[in-house]
Amino acid sequence: MEGKERNAPQGQEADAEVWQRLSAYAYLSAPERLEYVAVMRVFCGTLLTDLSVPDLLTKLAERGGPGAGLDAETLTRRLEELVRWGNLLRSTHTVRATSIAEYQRSRSRYQLSKLGERVQRDADEVLAGADAAREVSSELLALVDRGLREIAAMAAAPGGADPQQALERISTLFVQFTGFAESVRDFYAYLGQVLARYDLDSAEYQGFKELLLDYVQAITEDVSFRAPRIAAHLDAVRPHLPALLARIDAHAAGIGAPADGLPETRVQRSRGRDLADWEGMREWFTATGAHSSQVDQLRDATLRALQALLANAKRMLRSASGEMSRRRDLLRLAAWFDAAEPEEAHDLAVAAFGLYGARHLGVAPDPDRSVPAYVSWWTGPVVDVPVALRERGSRSPRGRAAAEDHGEQKRRLVEQARQQAEARQAAAEELRSASGRFDQVRLGAPAMRLLLELLTTALGNARLHRESDGFLLDGAQAEDADLGIRLTARRTPGRSTVLRSVDGDLTADDLTVAVEHISVPTPAATMPEAREASA
Repeated sequence: MEGKERNAPQGQEADAEVWQRLSAYAYLSAPERLEYVAVMRVFCGTLLTDLSVPDLLTKLAERGGPGAGLDAETLTRRLEELVRWGNLLRSTHTVRATSIAEYQRSRSRYQLSKLGERVQRDADEVLAGADAAREVSSELLALVDRGLREIAAMAAAPGGADPQQALERISTLFVQFTGFAESVRDFYAYLGQVLARYDLDSAEYQGFKELLLDYVQAITEDVSFRAPRIAAHLDAVRPHLPALLARIDAHAAGIGAPADGLPETRVQRSRGRDLADWEGMREWFTATGAHSSQVDQLRDATLRALQALLANAKRMLRSASGEMSRRRDLLRLAAWFDAAEPEEAHDLAVAAFGLYGARHLGVAPDPDRSVPAYVSWWTGPVVDVPVALRERGSRSPRGRAAAEDHGEQKRRLVEQARQQAEARQAAAEELRSASGRFDQVRLGAPAMRLLLELLTTALGNARLHRESDGFLLDGAQAEDADLGIRLTARRTPGRSTVLRSVDGDLTADDLTVAVEHISVPTPAATMPEAREASA
């Protein structure tokens, strides 16, 4: 019981301290928040400077904005509220005044508190880029990998690491790691805000799809590639950390040594000087106990983003095809109507269905008739409204669409196919007639294309057999049963084949090409006839 009674006051003191710190955010939600922000920005623009009410009035008037219209009495009330919330402190600056009125205005001077400066700095950062998509600083991850590798090598070196060099590397490492981790959190928070929207049109959806599939995939792959290496470096440097940090503290104690004599002063050390900072970095890349690593959470967040993207795609498809169900929305709207008062029901109907007063018609007038803007629609010329739009509110035609005749297109395609078949048949006839004298005949362009097509297929089908004097081609054949032609290629060392055409000449070294005719099987004739020629 005594232990519980002793712990109770400590818990109450901690709650009171937390309450006092949270009170520093009160001015951001006050009705006069814009005036408070203007005042705090003046204080944040100075260092170790105390300002009086006249000084603030002058600076606010120079800056303009919401604080420019404040008078001395109103500004004093605003400053006293900021003091009560803990954002400002009263200064003990000596006042020099030439009159009683000036003394009364200048006797109270104010300066910025540490908590107030931190809150206003965070507020300005939120106002400057709350809706922006922050780019992930993935290049910092490579620097973290390199820095950890260097620190691990320094710690494991004989005689230990130089404390000054180790301090510089550790400070740089944690600045880089903090920047990377903050950019990842900001980007995924923005991504979640976007994917939670259900009003994306096709253009926005296309843009976010490319962002997710390209940019997010690149980030995830980079983190997945470097995370095991960084975790290995952290495991390597972990046994040396207590001695390394103690050596650094002995070399550069920082502000901790002067603060030891001030028990009321708490010191927040720079990142990397405590073992807790290293454990936090290790938990980012390595799963510990029941907690998953931030790398695993990054993969899970990417998967959830992909699922949200697919859900948006399904919604857009259902909406485009008219299959989207509004049953749940209509039931909720009916419940609101049931619980609303008569006047509220009228406002609800206007907001839900857009039942505003008639302002214009959605049918364009005759372009040849110019109607001045001051002519009332009541007395103006009548616009002919289509029956479908007047009765159903839709321009789309009803009924079955008339069947379209594609006969002409089919005849044109058939004729085109016939001409192409005749051209290939003529090219095959030309090849057969030129068989055995390719070096004496200049082939036409269609015949040369067919010859090269068959030669390419034959070489692709060939199998190589190595012998003492080289290699042989086995099965280098290609045929076209529709054209009744077969081409065979044989390797003949020392002999070349020249194929001439109107488009140019082709010389095939150590190669002989044979073209033969094969008969096309028909119901009346099944026995093939062959004619072979070699070139």
